[in-house]
Amino acid sequence: MLLNKRPADTADMVKVKVNLKWGKENYNDVEVDLQEPPLVFKSQIFALTSVPPDRQKVMIKGGLLKDDDWGKLHPKEGATIMVMGSAESKLVEPPKDMPVFVEDLPEDQQTNLETKAYGSGLENLGNTCYMNSTLQCLYGMEPLREALISAPVIGPSDSNTKLLRATKELFSDMKRGGAPFPPLGFLYSLREKFPQFAQQGQQGAYMQQDAEECWTNLLYTLRERLKGQHDNGTEDQVVDRMLGIGTRLKLKCEESGEELELDTTRSYMLKCNIDGNTNHLHEGLLLGLVDDRERHSAALGRTALFKGSSVITSLPAYLTVQMVRFFYKAAAQQKAKVLRKVSFGLELDVYDFCAPELKLQLDGPRAALKEHQDRLVDEKKKNGATSTKPQGAAAKSNEEGPKQALLEATVHAAASETASVAADVDMADAAADALSATASSAAAAVCHHKGGMTGKYELCGLLTHKGRSADSGHYVSWVKQLDGRWILFDDDTLSFKKEEDILALSGGGDWHMAYMLVYRAILAP
Repeated sequence: MLLNKRPADTADMVKVKVNLKWGKENYNDVEVDLQEPPLVFKSQIFALTSVPPDRQKVMIKGGLLKDDDWGKLHPKEGATIMVMGSAESKLVEPPKDMPVFVEDLPEDQQTNLETKAYGSGLENLGNTCYMNSTLQCLYGMEPLREALISAPVIGPSDSNTKLLRATKELFSDMKRGGAPFPPLGFLYSLREKFPQFAQQGQQGAYMQQDAEECWTNLLYTLRERLKGQHDNGTEDQVVDRMLGIGTRLKLKCEESGEELELDTTRSYMLKCNIDGNTNHLHEGLLLGLVDDRERHSAALGRTALFKGSSVITSLPAYLTVQMVRFFYKAAAQQKAKVLRKVSFGLELDVYDFCAPELKLQLDGPRAALKEHQDRLVDEKKKNGATSTKPQGAAAKSNEEGPKQALLEATVHAAASETASVAADVDMADAAADALSATASSAAAAVCHHKGGMTGKYELCGLLTHKGRSADSGHYVSWVKQLDGRWILFDDDTLSFKKEEDILALSGGGDWHMAYMLVYRAILAP
């Protein structure tokens, strides 16, 4: 093989100067001799970055550069080339007895140490904030993240499998924490699968994209390839189980009185529609479940309007809500934004949106949750009034009092139906047994509902947008960590936030406003 064979179409341009981007480092005007094999160019990169050629991933528009053949990847004068890979470590003996304090570190390193447990920031690779914020929200769903990291990548080597592998590798890298890094491999796979994310403007720069489109396309791809297993060994659709929402549509024609009920469908987010009267998330969700349709009426023999409304038939572990803030404005030929303020809470209860049969399933766990919460409130009140808490025999008397009162009431009710003193004694024993049985039954009911869905959710992630159009502006994500702290992921910058900062993302101005919300299920204790 002639490694130094000159490509026919580069005869008039043997040498070009290009710009290299490796992480945060930039190397400008690097001369490339196209008569030499690419390995020579990789050796130049090694001299600049200390990344050995066998670790390098050199991305030129169109694909990855090989070692022995330029193929069709001929860089043009002034082109920017992305380089990925870790530098070769240098064996330098650290100084002894030289403790380094956190406050002595550079500010960016201090931030990395504080936020390392929460993952890594992702560098913006040119209008890719829509992608970075989507990835951080999905990464924040711990069960989905762990399922991806542990999933075997099998199946045909198509664009779906490549995107699954890229997501798996990216989440593994993010889990290690530390300094931000460029998600080049994932971006390359995303654009291969969905070319619309590789659109470029008139100046050649990559265009901003709609984060919801990135979110939806990525989830549907993962649904096709990410498989789990039930305890019985059968395959499990991980995305369906964690994010799938079952809904059933009921239609009614007001002219004829006809009623139709369509089969259950599955989606991965609820829509919060926003009109001039929408002030709260619940109102928008109710609008989103309205689905009026025109269809043939058998009774009228013509097309008629059927009023439609959907109910939820199954709930996921993570409930995603899209604030429908963008609409296509024909005059401007872009997705314009609805700036109206729509408030939302840190908790969301979707019980009222559920089908009757689902409500029956939720009733028991909801009662168990309320009982648990009431018990916590009572305990808090008792702990707050320790000075008046009775001691010794008085305390024991107070503890036994309610039980004795219930027993006496039961005995009295039974005694009213008999005149026998002996029967009274028997009924007292029976009442004691009944009291014990009731307590056992209640405990069994609580145990039975443990871990059950309640229809209640807590906010754990938001993707927000700042700007006037979906295809411009800036996207960031806000993710609640397992320790309860909120982290703002603004591309490669991580910062801590408070709950009041989250509630301020409801819109009404030019500040960041919620576009996608992620709620985590509150289960029965």
